Amino acid sequence: MTRCERVKAAIAHRETDKTPSCIHLTYLGGKAYFDKLYERYTDERLRKLCDEGKISRNHAIYYGMGNHVLAVNCPWWSWFDCPAEYTTSEEAPDYIPKTKGYGSYESFAETVSNLKEYTDAYVLVTIWGSHFEKANFARGIENFLADMAGDPEYAQRMLDFIIRKNIVMLENIVNTPGIDGILLGSDWGSQHDLLMSPECWRKMIAPGEKKEYDLIHEAGLDVWVHSCGDIRKIFPDIVGMGVDALNPIQPECMDIYELKEKYGDKITFWGGISTQRTLPYGTPQEVAEETRAVTKALSRNGGYIIAPAQEIQDDVPFENLCALIDTAMQL
Repeated sequence: MTRCERVKAAIAHRETDKTPSCIHLTYLGGKAYFDKLYERYTDERLRKLCDEGKISRNHAIYYGMGNHVLAVNCPWWSWFDCPAEYTTSEEAPDYIPKTKGYGSYESFAETVSNLKEYTDAYVLVTIWGSHFEKANFARGIENFLADMAGDPEYAQRMLDFIIRKNIVMLENIVNTPGIDGILLGSDWGSQHDLLMSPECWRKMIAPGEKKEYDLIHEAGLDVWVHSCGDIRKIFPDIVGMGVDALNPIQPECMDIYELKEKYGDKITFWGGISTQRTLPYGTPQEVAEETRAVTKALSRNGGYIIAPAQEIQDDVPFENLCALIDTAMQL
């Protein structure tokens, strides 16, 4: 099987000859370790492709690490010329800030095409701050949560505006040849619970998310979602809305084995290996043992992609990072 086929099989809840993996580093993690990872995990072919500009150095490293999924940034949009008081004012504003698009569709399409030509990876477009986060980037998270409770009319207007912008951008992206899935990200949870009530999430967040998921599915692509924190109260909703893969399923705040028992035949999990305990503070042997244990449990009947519960930071010893990568390659 190709790496892409393994990922698609996992999403379809079929067991494969090898469990797919997708291990990422933060900016600081990459700054600390990319040179070492390039030397350790890339071969002559990958280095040649990198030197020729066919694939990026980061993609060469991640592919060499055994990743089955390669992430690609896409043209998107951001807030533009947003005044400081928009974020600091406790009162909900009476207007939506200006926006500005960025990125090149031509460059994006070329990157996707090259990854499909020179690797056998699953190509995932990653849009991390896509909806709820986009709102609190403009207002500040405390203010926007207060807006949702104290001025829901403004908050809903802001959320609806973001979805309209997102849909236009997604319509320009989904038909790019070579894309396999799209990840949308908004952190709905804290370490202990949802950041809002389940009822508020269902009323204000879910309808816009569903529009995005439906558009992605209609294009024949998989829907991936990122949300940190304990989001167990809305798990049935997420499953019912058709999410194919969920990240990062943090073991520090949710019982990942219970999640597998309840929802493992309906949704694929990407993550689950502790980045708060084992990876930064454990031994290489403990990292390898946890990687094997989590993978064995969560990959039963498919539905799992090996990864840490967050991107690797520079507080993770290099030996522990290599233990994670090397063990994932064996499973």
